[in-house]
Amino acid sequence: MALSPLTDSDIEAVLPGLAGWSRQGDHLRAEFVFPNFKAALAFMVEVGEEAERLNHHPEWSNVYNRVTVGLTTHDAGGLTSLDFELAQAMNSAAERHRSS
Repeated sequence: MALSPLTDSDIEAVLPGLAGWSRQGDHLRAEFVFPNFKAALAFMVEVGEEAERLNHHPEWSNVYNRVTVGLTTHDAGGLTSLDFELAQAMNSAAERHRSS
């Protein structure tokens, strides 16, 4: 099933409810900061499992305790509901790993 990109108005309606994320063109962007490298890595492993489940993989990088993320649905040519679903899962995972 192919996903269609969201309209600008759809994105503008949903984005305010997604703490820490901003839109940059056809990407959602966020940076997560953790207490240490171990917590950042644990976050990436957990999110990696969710990304596999969704078959939707982030563009991300890690430097010590920071994980920088970009989300887009390349096949759809823009942002889709999958990007927002994975972003929400990332926010939830980040909360768990910031306090561990």
